[in-house]
Formats: sequence, C-alpha cells, structure tokens
Amino acid sequence: MSQRVISLCVTLLVLLSLMGGAGSAQASDLAQIREQGVLRHLGIPYANFVTGHGDGLDVELMQRFAAYLGVQYAYVESDWGHVFGDLTGNTVVPDGDAVKVVGHAPIRGDLIANGLTKLAWRQAVINYSEPTFPTQVWCITRGDSPLQPIAPSGDINRDIQQVKALLQGNRVMGKSGTCLEPGLYGIGGKKACVVDFEGSVNDIAPAVIMGDADVALLDVPDSLVALGKWSGKIKVLGPVSPEQEMGVGFRKNSPELRAAFNTFFAELKASGEYNVLVEKYYPAVFRYYSDFFSR
Repeated sequence: MSQRVISLCVTLLVLLSLMGGAGSAQASDLAQIREQGVLRHLGIPYANFVTGHGDGLDVELMQRFAAYLGVQYAYVESDWGHVFGDLTGNTVVPDGDAVKVVGHAPIRGDLIANGLTKLAWRQAVINYSEPTFPTQVWCITRGDSPLQPIAPSGDINRDIQQVKALLQGNRVMGKSGTCLEPGLYGIGGKKACVVDFEGSVNDIAPAVIMGDADVALLDVPDSLVALGKWSGKIKVLGPVSPEQEMGVGFRKNSPELRAAFNTFFAELKASGEYNVLVEKYYPAVFRYYSDFFSR
C-alpha cells in the first residue's frame, strides 16, 4: 500500500472519529435545533466577544441568530481546554496542523462563538463560518520597557522578523492551545524564554504589567481592549503573524446550521447592523482593518 493511500486512510479515520464521538447522540443540526427550540452557544469569556456579564459582540450576534432561526438562545460557558469536546464530543490535542483524539465528552453546545481564530489544527476538528472578524497576533510589552515599537516597513514578513529580533533574550508569554502559542510563530528555543500563561487570556496584559514576563503575545481584539483599559501601561511592539480571521465554529456534521448562519450573517452585514454591533464593542478596529468591514 502506498504512503499516499495510508495517509488518506489515516485522515479518513480521524474525520470519522471526530464526527462520531461518544456524545454524537446529543449532536444537533438545524432541524433538530428547531425541533428542540433552543440554540446552545458555547463561549469562553474573552475580550469583548464574551464579556462574562451577559453581553459581548458574539453574545449579541448569537442572540440575533437564534431569533433568526425562531428558537430560544442559551449561553453555555466553556474554557479552552474543553470547548472543542463540548462541541464535538471528542477531546483533542493539537499535533502540528492536525489533532489527536485523547478522549470523549458530552456534547454541550451547537456552535462556538468567542472570537475563534482560524488555525489549521482547529479546522481538522470543526468547520468555520464565513469570516466574522479580522485579527493578527501582536507582541506587547510594558509602557516603560526599553523595547521600542518597530517602524512598519510595508512588508509584513520584514515587520515580523523585526519584532522577533526584539524578543531575543527576553521572557515571552503566550498560552498553549490557543492562537497565542509562541511555537505557532517559531518563537522559542535558545533565542527567547517562553512562559506558558496558566490563567485566562484576559489576564495576560496585566501579568505583563506586573512583570511576570518581558513581552507577551496578544491578538488584535484583546490588544485593543487592553490598550483602552490600561492606557499608557502597555505598548505594541508589532506583529508576529500575518493577518488572520475569526469565525464561528460548527461541528462537521452540522452543515445546515453553518449554511443558515452564513446566510443570516450576510444579511446582517448587508443591512449595516453588524458594523453597528462592532462599533459598540471594538470602535478602534475600523482604524486598523477598515477594508474588512467595508467588504
């Protein structure tokens, strides 16, 4: 048997496992959700997508989607270690751009929405909606740090290399299992000491302010919130990734629910209502990513 055939067989087995986990009996596509009369929104308190106080950009977005479907809305809180198991019924760990299934869990929700960045390993587990928000991973440091922001060159790859050069010999804080994992961007080894933050992503900026690391990785939405909340206490050195996209996450066996969301979202954007929602929670984002919101 050729290596290509073996690879295809392994990929098929992984997909079958992801689609048929222990909790699959609780899985729901669009017809079942309408029959049950409730849309279960899996979320993690993060930046202004899910504030933890009953609101946030993705909370309001999912409330509108539930109304569009004619069902009730239910928020189900999760965390980064469990959210994919809560959606798919399979507990997974990243393995490069793929994943390993390491256990099973009850399905607790119908979709994930909390500023979910598209990563290759996540796309092996779930299907994403059309892009809902632009992002990028930036490097931040304390306002009084001797490290200075780079001068943008107009070439994103050159800018990234400039930022990485600043990291040599410094403690770089990130968070494994998220888009803030330094290894995703080739950061670590002998050139920088990686600090894996064990707390909430929301607490990375204050940890840097307190001196728990010299610099930290934060994505654009959380950076914008942090810059407003701790004005003058942090500064952005520059990017460590190209531009990325966020979206809503769906089980691979919920194609009709995903299609319904994409239709709903296109209508919301066309009406201008989505940009009004974004303005409410991320007013500064239009300064950096105006092209995304004018599409």
